[in-house]
Parts: sequence; C-alpha cells; structure tokens
Amino acid sequence: MKILVYGINFAPEPVGVGRYTGEMVQALQAAGHDVRVITALPYYPAWKVSEGYAPHRYAFDTWQGVPVARAPLWVPFRPGGRKRVLHLLSFAVTSLPLVVRQLFWRPDVVWMAAPAFVCAPAALVAARLTGAKAWMHVQDFEVDIAFGMGLISGSGWKRFVFACESWLMRRFDHVSTISKAMVARARAKGVDADRISLVPNWADVNAITPLRGPSPYRAQLGIPEDAVVALYSGTMGVKQGVDWVAEAAVALKSQPNLYFVLCGEGALKAQAEATCAGLPNVRFLPLQPLEQLGALLGLADIHLLPQRADAAEMVMPSKLTGMLASGRPVVGMASPGTELADVLASCGRPVPHGDVPAFAEGIRFLADLPGLRHELGRQARAYADQHLAATTVLAQLERQMVELANTPRPVKPARGELL
Repeated sequence: MKILVYGINFAPEPVGVGRYTGEMVQALQAAGHDVRVITALPYYPAWKVSEGYAPHRYAFDTWQGVPVARAPLWVPFRPGGRKRVLHLLSFAVTSLPLVVRQLFWRPDVVWMAAPAFVCAPAALVAARLTGAKAWMHVQDFEVDIAFGMGLISGSGWKRFVFACESWLMRRFDHVSTISKAMVARARAKGVDADRISLVPNWADVNAITPLRGPSPYRAQLGIPEDAVVALYSGTMGVKQGVDWVAEAAVALKSQPNLYFVLCGEGALKAQAEATCAGLPNVRFLPLQPLEQLGALLGLADIHLLPQRADAAEMVMPSKLTGMLASGRPVVGMASPGTELADVLASCGRPVPHGDVPAFAEGIRFLADLPGLRHELGRQARAYADQHLAATTVLAQLERQMVELANTPRPVKPARGELL
C-alpha cells in the first residue's frame, strides 16, 4: 500500500505531533508499506528554521529510509494571532507543488495531520485526483483553540471559519483523533460516527520505563540524590501555561529539598527564566535529544502538566503519555469530569486550571509523601501499559488504514458534495 503523509510537523522533532507522526511512519514502513512524507522545514519548537536548511528553499532527504520532501515556510519571531495563521497558510501554499508531484505516484491513502487545518484542501485534492482515500488525524482542534484563546476573534468570522472547517472535515473518508471528548467534538462538527475512530497518543513503553536508579541528569544539574524533583518537559508556549510552573516554583522556594526542572523551548521560556531568576532550586534545560527522553522523564519524582482551560478541554496532552510510561505521578490542571481529570485522579493530583496556589499545594503534598508517589507512579505505568502501548495503537492504526484503502467509495457522492 502506498501512503502519503502530509503535515507541517514531522520527525526529527522530539515533541508533539512531529514525534508521533515520525513513529507512525516508522511503523507503517516496518509493516511493508511504501511511505512518502511532505512536511515543512524543521522549525519547531524553537520557532526558527534548523541549521543545515535554507529558510527559503525546498529540501529533499530521507529519514529512516523514508523519502521526505520539505517545503519552506514563514516562521514568525513571535508567533501569535494573525502571525500564526499566516505562518500556517505559507506552508499550505508552498507545499502545494509537492502535493501535485505525487499525482504520478498515485498513493492509496493520503494521511493528513491537523494542525495545520489549512492543509486540508490540498490533501483532499490530492486524494480525489489520484483516487486515494483521504484520512485526517486531529491532534488539536486548532480552530477551537484559536478562538477560545482569543488568538482570532469576531462572531461573523467565527461562524464562517467553523462552517469551512465542518465542510472540509465531512469530505474526508476517515477522521481520527486522540481522546473520547475529541471524538465527540468531531461528531458535533458533522462527521458521521462510522467515519471516526479513536487513535490515542501512544508511548514506547519499552524505551520509556521507570528508572531503577537515579537519572544521570541529577548529577549533571547538581541536584542531590535525596531531593524531590518536579519536572516540566515540553513546549514553553502560551497554551501550555509554563508561566504557572515558574510561579509555583516561586511559591515553593522555601521548600529546601524540592527542585524544579523546566526543559524545552518556546515563546514563554524567557519569561519563565526571568520569574525564577535567583532561585537556587530551579534548573532550566534546552530541548533534549529524543534518545535521552527516558532518562529525562526518569529525573522526575513528580511530573507537571499545567494547561490553560480554553485549550485544555479540546486536547489530550501528547506529553502525558511519556509521563505515565515513566512511572511517576502527575500534578496537572484539568476540569472535573473530563477524560484528563479521570486519568490524573488515578495517578496523580488534578487541580483547577490557572489555580497556581492549588498547583503548588499539589506539588508540595506529593513531595512530602514518597509512599504515595510510589503507588501513584505504579498506577501511572499500569495505565500506560494497558492503554498507550505503541505497538498496540500503531497496529490498530495500520489495520484501519488498510481497511480504508480497500473499501470502495460510493459511486454517487452525497448531495451537494463537490469533493
């Protein structure tokens, strides 16, 4: 089977949708499928085109034996609002010639990852012109998030954008997403139930395991072996709420045996560093190599998962999978009754969104109770083994893809459908 993977983020990015897409491509290739990738020049999460790539030129290379075509795009120095929309649109435009080139290859499935939703028209056109099936995988409902966070505003503009989103989603042969709540959101946008599936973010439970001894990062960062480490690892952007981690560190600065480690890159990193300036128990790390992920996550005695309410109800955080696989408890922000809150209740401490005192108290509470941390960490690992194992999730995804490719499309399109 020939599979064209199309999306703005792709490996070797070690975080978020780029990492998951890369691991999916590896699994599909290992299963014997012919896979090609169209993506952007690597720029995330630093928001800067990586060294070795010319910012305004196309690049063609291979990754793990898979052909990868990379389109240039505009990368704003400070992303947000209209700049982010223009950033996504730039990739949609520059990647279009690469999509057209695949018409002669004639893929069986065109698989598109959202974000960025602006790529949906090109993915649909490629699929229809080649006779391929079109699959959209929704990692974030970016349109909902953009309006919820005020990055885009205006009631008339909102109605128009949501109508376009719904129209496009309903023309994909299959839509998948990463949580039950997001499946329900896709249904609310008009996608038929028999064309939606749940494909949760997965974890390599063989590569990420609970460490039996101290992480080598402790010595590297000068953290005593008996200290309790609260770790935030991931993108340091607006929707992630990393500023609340910094504020919690300030609130708990009098706890002598509690250290905070913040690892990653993003627009709010400088702000977090300024907030924590002068605190002896706070360490910052740049983004670490993917092969060090197990050791990094094993540094934590407590994982930290801050989230803004206007973004959190629409996503299941991708970073959560590694946290759970590492066998450590999680203090995270979640609304009662949500899927995330239910998971955190069994393997950590859920607290209200944006409530820094409650967030800090949850960290302090677990820091004082090593026995409880151990039990909650055991439950976290058990959840990862049962629900998030990469081999299980990816095998299911591959079966669904083959099934979709072999399912005949109805002879007559639904009334009013142009694509």
